[in-house]
Amino acid sequence: MDILLIGGLWLDASAWDEVAPAIEALGHRPVPVALPGQGDGNASATLADQVAAVLAAVDAADGRPLVAGHSAACTLAWLAADARPDKVGKVAFIGGFPAADGAYADLFEAVDGVVPFPGWEPFEGPDSADLDAEARKRFAAAAVPVPEGVAKGVVRMTDERRFGVPAVVVCPEFSPAQAREWIDGGDDAELARVEHLDLVDIDSGHWPMFTRPVELARLLAAAADGTPDGLATR
Repeated sequence: MDILLIGGLWLDASAWDEVAPAIEALGHRPVPVALPGQGDGNASATLADQVAAVLAAVDAADGRPLVAGHSAACTLAWLAADARPDKVGKVAFIGGFPAADGAYADLFEAVDGVVPFPGWEPFEGPDSADLDAEARKRFAAAAVPVPEGVAKGVVRMTDERRFGVPAVVVCPEFSPAQAREWIDGGDDAELARVEHLDLVDIDSGHWPMFTRPVELARLLAAAADGTPDGLATR
């Protein structure tokens, strides 16, 4: 199965450089998705441009792919399921939940039309506990400012058939039990309506593609195989 890999804010497609070979070794084809505005110097890119890039990758996939989104890009992955419910085989949400309506990721201050990496202060604690000083320095140096048109783009879901697409939440800095509590408590109305949702644990911070790439690849491959190593919730 093709596994499409979509990085969150400030990441370009190279974020998956250590995950992709491990996925391939497990018998699947990794497809890191290059997002407009994140790595190509296009500061005028919009959320619609990024959605179009993801849908182009879905349409080009062999069969029905697993679409994996990280952090804010969980919403991009879910938008793909919304636009292509008959084409997307499964969705994986890595370290985040999908938004249904409203701004895509209007979370940090924009400067001159882009949202730069805000430094580590907002991510102190479980998010970054597994990143040492050198890893933090490398991350910050490679971080790509996100176009304001992406961060402030408006999310609109349109097709309720998306709830029939199986999904798995990969839980890094939070546990499956915490994720279940949040979903049951109404923190994410989208996941509450997914007909088949699995929750799986990974012992990492918010960026497991850098700190646990082989384990992340194993979890994604297991999800693609239909045998997630975790808790099936319904």
